[in-house]
Amino acid sequence: MDTPTKRILIVEDEPDIVRGLRDALEFEGFEAISTGEGRVGVGLARDPGADCVILDLQLPDINGYQVCEEIRAANPLVPIIILTARAQESDKIRGLDAGADDYVTKPFSVGELLARIKAIFRRLQRPPALHDEVLQIGACEIDLKKHTLTRARRSQPLSFYEVELLKLLAERAEQPVSRDEILDKIWGLQAYPSNRTVDNFIVKLRKKMEENHKEPRHILTVYGLGYKLVP
Repeated sequence: MDTPTKRILIVEDEPDIVRGLRDALEFEGFEAISTGEGRVGVGLARDPGADCVILDLQLPDINGYQVCEEIRAANPLVPIIILTARAQESDKIRGLDAGADDYVTKPFSVGELLARIKAIFRRLQRPPALHDEVLQIGACEIDLKKHTLTRARRSQPLSFYEVELLKLLAERAEQPVSRDEILDKIWGLQAYPSNRTVDNFIVKLRKKMEENHKEPRHILTVYGLGYKLVP
């Protein structure tokens, strides 16, 4: 049985970038649809839908953070990669907080972006290493299938990479996992992301999980190496 073609939605208002991305994605066998307007992008994410979204933060009608939030509210599981010309860590964190799974800073390599998209789909196709569908970490209940975290009766969505990162740390509970290993096993890449990519996702998870994210009890830093999970 043939695998259905993956549809990639590009929400970007720079025609040259759109043209280059469409050509590259279609060459790799993906279906590409695009728009230069945020509100149209939100609609396209619903119908016809997308298997992955590439989203520029600077759009002519509404900003990309709002687009990201609206797409994520309608579809908690679709991977969203934001494109940003902003190099500030705070802007990247804001994008992740809005529901993005990953970010690429302009100017970017099309090859890098394609590698990240392929890595996402590879991860989605792998059988889960954990047999449990629910993780209990302190006062948090993480539903690995629904991509939700519930703490103090408040449920919030988890992005694709947040879930994958928690699964890896849970598989190695109480053991330190290096940043390089996290990049390799979660992102499936060695050259493109930086260690700050991992750190940004850890910051985001701590804010959701920890009673005091500045003094974490469950996701601990192993200085000079990486992180470990203490359930």
